[in-house]
Amino acid sequence: MISTPTAVAMNVISTRQPLIEVAPGGTLPPLPKTAWLEIDLDALVDNVRLLQGLLPAGTRIEPVVKADAYGHGAVGVARALVAHGIASLCVATFDEALELRQAGIRVPILILFPIPAELAPDALRYCLSITVGDRLLLERTLAALDAVPAAVKGRLAVHLEVETGLGRGGVYPADVASTAATVEESPRARLAGLWSHLQEARDSEISSGQDARFRLAAGLLEDAGITLPTRHLASSGGLLSTTAGTYDVVRVGIAGYGIVPDGLTTPPGHATVAAALRPVMALRARPVRVVWLEAGCGVSYGPTFTTKRRSLIATLPLGYADGYPRSLSNKAQVLVRGVRVPQVGTVAMDAIMVDVTDVPGPAVTIDDEFTLIGEQGDECISALEVAQWGNTISYEVVAGMSGRLPRVYYAAAEAVAMRVVAYEAGRGWGKPDSRSAGKSAEELGCE
Repeated sequence: MISTPTAVAMNVISTRQPLIEVAPGGTLPPLPKTAWLEIDLDALVDNVRLLQGLLPAGTRIEPVVKADAYGHGAVGVARALVAHGIASLCVATFDEALELRQAGIRVPILILFPIPAELAPDALRYCLSITVGDRLLLERTLAALDAVPAAVKGRLAVHLEVETGLGRGGVYPADVASTAATVEESPRARLAGLWSHLQEARDSEISSGQDARFRLAAGLLEDAGITLPTRHLASSGGLLSTTAGTYDVVRVGIAGYGIVPDGLTTPPGHATVAAALRPVMALRARPVRVVWLEAGCGVSYGPTFTTKRRSLIATLPLGYADGYPRSLSNKAQVLVRGVRVPQVGTVAMDAIMVDVTDVPGPAVTIDDEFTLIGEQGDECISALEVAQWGNTISYEVVAGMSGRLPRVYYAAAEAVAMRVVAYEAGRGWGKPDSRSAGKSAEELGCE
């Protein structure tokens, strides 16, 4: 009997904390640390509307909220999008989809990467759409569905991935019709879509070749008399660069979060929209210490930086465990009072140091707010700039933001929700539960 998700999936989901909504008085609990992400939900919604405006009538945007919504927080992002009319979403894994379902998200959700066959019955139960791109895995998936009791109604929506040149997943165009027929023959599955993914959206020759192979696969299905409800190929890069067809759906990921794919060139009409996209994420912090160090003092591990003069050094409480990469050591810049200052010393697991000696005005204190990604005054540090310092891409910078960084969600310039690791609504911080109430300090490991 299928009554609950698998134990593995439940354990994964239990690690994610729900959003803390603003209290009736308009307040949120205090932050657990003075480093946090600000998520601008208005910018998110505006970005998606701008991108939708590039599409022909009848083609819809399907935002991608995989990887915790590219680090922005999947539940908060999904709720905002659905509230403003988004009709479907994409994720990468089964547990990402289950997280959204358990948070009350009721729109169709497509899992873009194939799931273990054993989870197919749970995908059916939670009304999730899955991807298949391997014949053997498809056979095992359908066999798992055959074991579902008759009392459980419905057919699992299957999107067939076609290999058009990415070299990562999907069946070849010549095998699409037979694979789709196998899906349709199952009493527990139905073909819901055909899709593929561009290898290099910036390259029109590569993309047009993939587009041609995708059209061929879709045509072979039509020739076989198989109805194809949905076709989707382009994502952010393909949409903005116009190097491939938009078909029925465009899966928008990074662009929805206000970031143009690195190095992408957009044609004039689309360039206006690309320039109007607003970053949704900002990374802020306040110092836990600001102190003068004499010349010759080493800063952080190594040390990889030694003061050459008497220097005012601020310690910010975030590091590579929060998603601020160690590769940024002695390369990055940070904003304080609208002025760029250098990050100095090795980025540690929990801390980075910043040289604020030359900031104009009174000496910087622990009350000053620093911006590591985002705008402050007339200055801005983008995710792309951070990526270039660390020799990576902007996708990795935002998606790498750790779950232990608090996320504060804003709408209409007001904080509306927060996500942290361990706060419990109605209990607050540090209030003992049934497992710790009444125990001595020694029993709790405090002495």
